[in-house]
This record gives sequence, structure tokens and C-alpha cells, in this order.
Amino acid sequence: MEFHIENIGEYLKAHEIKPSYQRIKIFQYLVENKNHPTVDMIYKALCTEIPTLSKTTVYNTLNLFIEKKIVNVIVIEENETRYDSVMAVHGHFKCEKCGKIYDLDVNKELLNSKELDEYKIKEHHLYFK
Repeated sequence: MEFHIENIGEYLKAHEIKPSYQRIKIFQYLVENKNHPTVDMIYKALCTEIPTLSKTTVYNTLNLFIEKKIVNVIVIEENETRYDSVMAVHGHFKCEKCGKIYDLDVNKELLNSKELDEYKIKEHHLYFK
């Protein structure tokens, strides 16, 4: 899954998000690091570069990104919320040995089901372990 943005500040503005320095850096981290991070992972990666950053700011920023539909939530494990900037329909595989989560290309046509024809599907989640 390749995802590239020339100007993150303009991308955020286009999605009605004020592009503060912290928001730009958090979104840049998501785009550049395909590790499906947790709030803690993002915080630890950015706190030395942004000393004023708090976990609450990371959490609130991610919730704003989700609300504006530029980030997806991944919940493969009940106790672990992760985030993904790739909005195209795709699946995820979590290796139980190393703990990494990998993106999987999926055939969207196979996800369509006649039983759901009368419904508008808002989200797709496909997880493998």
C-alpha cells in the first residue's frame, strides 16, 4: 500500500483541519511509518523532537483525524488500539510471534455480499492473525 502526500499542511487544510506543527508531525509520522502505531508509539517517537507534546494531544489529534476521515482505527486485539493513514480498503495481518501488523491488498469485490446489498457499508475491517 503506497501512500504519499506532497504537502501535509495543505492536505490537512483540505480536510478542514488547522495544520498546527504537532498535527503535521503526527500525521507525517503515520504516513512515513507503516507500523500501525499506538498512541504510546507515536508519543515516544515524537516527544524528543516536540518537548511540549503530551499523550493527550496525540490522542485528541488522532480522534480529530478519525473524525475527518484521514486516519482509520485498527483494533485487532481488544486491548490495543492502533492507527493507519491508508484509507483505501485493505486488510491487516498481525504476526503473533513478532507483534507487527502488515497491510494486505484485498479484492474489494470479494467483500461485497448480496446479503448486504440493501445497506450502505461505512467501514470494512479484515484482520488475520
